[in-house]
Amino acid sequence: MIIDLRSDTVTKPTKPMLDAMMQAAVGDDVFREDPTVNALEARIANMFGKETALFFPSGTMANQTAIKLHTNPGDQVICDKYAHIFNYESGGASFNSGVSCNLLDVNNGIFSAQDVKQAINPEAYYYSKTSLVEIENTANRRGGSCWDYNEILKIRTVCDENNLGFHLDGARLWHALVAKNETTEQYGKAFDTISVCLSKGLGCPVGSVLVGDKAIMENAIRIRKIFGGNMRQAGYLAAAGLYALDNNIERLAEDHQKAKEIGAILAERSIVKSVEPIETNIVIFELNNNVNEKEFTQKLADKNIHIISMGGNKLRMVTHLDYTNAMHDKLLSELLKL
Repeated sequence: MIIDLRSDTVTKPTKPMLDAMMQAAVGDDVFREDPTVNALEARIANMFGKETALFFPSGTMANQTAIKLHTNPGDQVICDKYAHIFNYESGGASFNSGVSCNLLDVNNGIFSAQDVKQAINPEAYYYSKTSLVEIENTANRRGGSCWDYNEILKIRTVCDENNLGFHLDGARLWHALVAKNETTEQYGKAFDTISVCLSKGLGCPVGSVLVGDKAIMENAIRIRKIFGGNMRQAGYLAAAGLYALDNNIERLAEDHQKAKEIGAILAERSIVKSVEPIETNIVIFELNNNVNEKEFTQKLADKNIHIISMGGNKLRMVTHLDYTNAMHDKLLSELLKL
């Protein structure tokens, strides 16, 4: 039994998902003639109350397209210092769009409307023009934390007052919706653009979708082409997304519960310095200073338990669709021995 908790991207399609993929009607998506891709885009746009959506091969490409839609070279984006768009997209914001990031260092990655107000650059030619506010829900490096929707609405007001775009990196938004009992319609009203991932949590092999209204999304397909993201018979992949929307959202609550149970045991171990608050499926914990991180992870790996290092003696576990009850029982048993 191999227990892989490095990420929720390690899942493989289930047989029913594979069956749905193999039965998909397909066409050439570059000509916009793939019926299954069109159906997925229409469905997700409708879920968020937006006019249009576009299927992407990755969440990074969807986010980078959104940044380019909202900004011009020389502009600035306000985001958390641990934001995925800054840390894990290979410098794409600067390379693709020629923008800089104003990084907010706030508690748990959840900044306030007041933080945004203070971060907006003055209207002077020698400052970068602030054009976009970006948030990540759930926040990956911040332990899968969820945003307060009321604060999101306050930030929306600040964006409106200052003519700023508002983008959501919703790679794990499905997790936040389940944890907070919120709706896609709520988020569609709050943001100009939203990227959602189908391979994190929902078990798809690949794919993300960017949603927005026609005015902001007008050039999205052109930018996707520039980035090399056009696909042909992509309906086989889109079919996995449609299946996941029908079958794999509500079950995310199981992943959240397992993560909390893991965190509870880790918090009692003498070698663990701290465990970050757990709201969804991400467990981030820090080992005591006298514990060697590499030796610890190797000890788990020797027992076929694989987790990921975040540096500074911090480690991460992510629960997911392929993490079974039997795996969970074995992991908890091993953690109790630490």
